[in-house]
Formats: sequence, structure tokens, C-alpha cells
Amino acid sequence: MRFRKRQRLVLIGLALLLLGGATALTLTALGDKIAFFVTPTQIVGGEVAVDRNFRVGGLVVDGSIRRESDGSVAFRLTDTANEIEVHYQGILPDLFREGQGIVAQGTLVSAGAEPVLSASEILAKHDENYMPREVTDALKEAGYWQHNEAAGDAPADGVSQ
Repeated sequence: MRFRKRQRLVLIGLALLLLGGATALTLTALGDKIAFFVTPTQIVGGEVAVDRNFRVGGLVVDGSIRRESDGSVAFRLTDTANEIEVHYQGILPDLFREGQGIVAQGTLVSAGAEPVLSASEILAKHDENYMPREVTDALKEAGYWQHNEAAGDAPADGVSQ
């Protein structure tokens, strides 16, 4: 009888150990794939580690789009408080233009006074209704956010003001 209890206890302990190991391996593997959302102000403030995958949202600064000879595109992204440089190699969305709200995913290749994001993906939004809450909050704080209920535009958070 005592042997059975000990055997059951050992099996439960092994099962918990295996479950814990599997959980730790899964979280480690996913840690590099998860993309957190940040703003240009958070990047300039040093809140984002270099080589960490993340998403940043904001507005493309007027007059900042440069097409390089290698086919890449460089532009500046702002949340109206701070700006960062973004470099992207690939085909831009049709809706990408100056003054447009976008979300870029990539890694920070340079930090400090002049942060540079190497983007692997650019998502252009056709209006503010689909902007992440963090971007709309930053735009509202800066006094840039405008939504027009008369034209049928809904606020980004879905609540009328």
C-alpha cells in the first residue's frame, strides 16, 4: 500500500516537471515571436530594447519619404510628440502616403538620439477607425485627433464623444 502511494506521488511529480518544462520551452520560443505595440515616444525614451521585435504606430511625416537606389524606402514616423526613422525593403501598401496613419513591425537597429527601425512589415490604415488605441490616445493628447461623426466616422474606441 505504501509503495503504491509513493509510486503515485513520483508519477505526479514527474508529470508536473514535464508540464513545467514544456511550458518554459513554449514561452521561450514564443518570446521572440511576440510583437508588443509601442509609440515613437516610448522608443525615443529608451523603453524598447535593440533587436527586439515590436510594432510601432503613428503618422508618416510630410516630406520624409525617401526612395533609395536599392529599392528600399526610408521615412519618418511620428506620434506628434516624437519621431523615429523607419527603413523598409519591400512593396508598400497602396494606401501608404505622407500624413497617413500606419503600423510598422520590425526591430530597432539603432537607439539613442536617432532611433532607426528596420521594418519587416508595413500596414497602412485607411482611416483612424482601425488605429490601435495607443496611437489614438497619443494623437488625442497632442491635440491632433479629429473624428467627424457627421460624416459617419466613428471614434477609434467605438464610443461617441
